Amino acid sequence: MSSPTGSSSPASSPPEPSPEDSRPFVVPCAALDAGAPLRWLRAGWRDLRAAPGLSMLFGVVIVLVSAGISLLAWTLGRFALLATLLSGFVFVAPLICVGLYCVSRALERGQRPALADSFVLARRVVGQAGVFALAQGVIVLLWSRAGMMVGAFFPIDESNARTLWEFLAIGSAVGSIFAALTFAVAAFSLPMIADRDVDMITAGVSSIHAVLRNKAVMLLWATIIVILTAVGFATGLLGLGLLMPWLAYAAWHGYRETLDARAWPTLD
Repeated sequence: MSSPTGSSSPASSPPEPSPEDSRPFVVPCAALDAGAPLRWLRAGWRDLRAAPGLSMLFGVVIVLVSAGISLLAWTLGRFALLATLLSGFVFVAPLICVGLYCVSRALERGQRPALADSFVLARRVVGQAGVFALAQGVIVLLWSRAGMMVGAFFPIDESNARTLWEFLAIGSAVGSIFAALTFAVAAFSLPMIADRDVDMITAGVSSIHAVLRNKAVMLLWATIIVILTAVGFATGLLGLGLLMPWLAYAAWHGYRETLDARAWPTLD
């Protein structure tokens, strides 16, 4: 029997929203205090001491990769030096970092970290890490093009010291913009994709949002990273074998303290 409105069946109820529809586009972040970077470094050092074998193994890989890329760039000549160095690190570093995050992840869960687990996790997130590497590669290319434009519009006249200072000031300002963007995207996105089933776009935007909400603290964290990385290069790359795993572990703890990603399922 038809209804008074002429329809032959009652109106269907709207579908229930899926868990994905209820998630925010940007992962909620905490307000950090000035002592946060030092807490991350202390936690990272504990992880380094708790897993010395795996840390040393990853450290050796980092030193060898760094030396290999540097040797290749030197062989290709000055023209390709910067591009080779930057692109090499951009595309190799994410997977190495994911392996290191797996160590801190296991220790946080009270488990014994294993190299096999790092390989399994790296294979699971290789697609998202590739998106990250591609995005960073685009930033690097734009960065290099911007540097060429600065050199074209503000050429250096060896007889005029003012042109040198103009070039350095404008070049540094332009470079700082790209460096800040690179840091903001990478600060928390890679640890998040190593921990949660999340796409790289959400992780990257959430990382930028967290950095913008904690500018002063993240500026301090970026300064620490630059100083420790410079120390690693000053030791003929050997120091990177210790400092890079330490920084990776610290970055993991920074992500865990800063982003509340409970709405996304964990990677098991």
